[in-house]
Amino acid sequence: MRNHAMFRASMLLLFLAAGGQALAAEFVIVGPRQMGMGGAGVSITTDALATYWNPAGLAMTQTVDIRIVGGGQVIDRAGIANAVNDLENFNTSDTSAANIAKAQDIANRINTPGANTSFNGAAGLYLKGHFGEHAFGFNISDVPTGGSYLSVPVSVSCSPNPNCSGSNNSVSISGAAAVRMLEARQAAFSYAYAFADKTFSIGLTAKVMQGAAYNGTQNLSGGQDIKLRDSLGKATITTTYGIDLGAIYRPSSWLRFGVVAKDINQPEFDSPDGSKIKLGPQVRGGMALNPYSSLTLSADVDMTSNKTLVPGVKSQVLSLGAEQTILTEFLSFRIGAFKNMQDATTPFTPTAGLGLRIFAFRLDLGGGYDFREQGALASGSVSMTF
Repeated sequence: MRNHAMFRASMLLLFLAAGGQALAAEFVIVGPRQMGMGGAGVSITTDALATYWNPAGLAMTQTVDIRIVGGGQVIDRAGIANAVNDLENFNTSDTSAANIAKAQDIANRINTPGANTSFNGAAGLYLKGHFGEHAFGFNISDVPTGGSYLSVPVSVSCSPNPNCSGSNNSVSISGAAAVRMLEARQAAFSYAYAFADKTFSIGLTAKVMQGAAYNGTQNLSGGQDIKLRDSLGKATITTTYGIDLGAIYRPSSWLRFGVVAKDINQPEFDSPDGSKIKLGPQVRGGMALNPYSSLTLSADVDMTSNKTLVPGVKSQVLSLGAEQTILTEFLSFRIGAFKNMQDATTPFTPTAGLGLRIFAFRLDLGGGYDFREQGALASGSVSMTF
């Protein structure tokens, strides 16, 4: 009874945290296994990456895990990447009617409502250990999120003659885009404890966070290279802390439920423009089924609608995935898909991944591709698990 009461109390805290709304963050897919399974990781992650996904997962297995992970995701909305590529390759010296029409087409595509980009990533060293039913983890990681959106509409003009007549004229396409990014560098320590023969587990992660906030402008000009990274400007640095809580319930050997609330203390970071970037609680739930020992089916869903650094863009993701292992986990095959439920126009993005295990050594790769918007994500890791 006491264990059940403690678990119910931890679940209550997590759902109370769901009442807030994230103000400038999204749930980044960290790790190739989770990426290959469509971004589902709350109930299945029991290795060192549980320090990110759900600290309660650390106590569900008694292993030592050392893991190096890197990955990233780029989202292209409304074909903005192709339009910008055409802008870079535009011939400004051609004043023919056809080229002027091409210039206007490029401007119209860039000016399309909702045309923007988002990007995120993660890289770090993750560690896990245990002492009986007590488990602990540590990570040093960097999780950047950001995006770019139109700040000055793109226009077309001719100079010096606005009518584009004469031999010395040129066609100008010009505008500007805002580029924003928050780089969350963190050192995190996690603790978890399992109850009732691992029927329940609860966990906590405390993070020391150094936020590097960027707020820059990229000029958009026809015939010129556009490099968003060079336009970020100088970072404003803020040091603060974050708290994550997680819980897992395993009513049987083939079924698990998990929930995690990240940044429940709502850490704030200074922005170069004098404003504040506030991270509200991100709450995500998940479940996993094992129809048989070598097959895992998983699903995650964001319980909060998370605002991002791109105005008007919210993130609330549904993730679905499956993993089939063969030859005692020598090989793992993964497939999945995810969808941002806050964007009705986007389809499910398919993902896939592969894992190789040779004794304690593990190599994992995962990725996905949005065939309509041409967004892509990829991740890889190497680890030793004992």
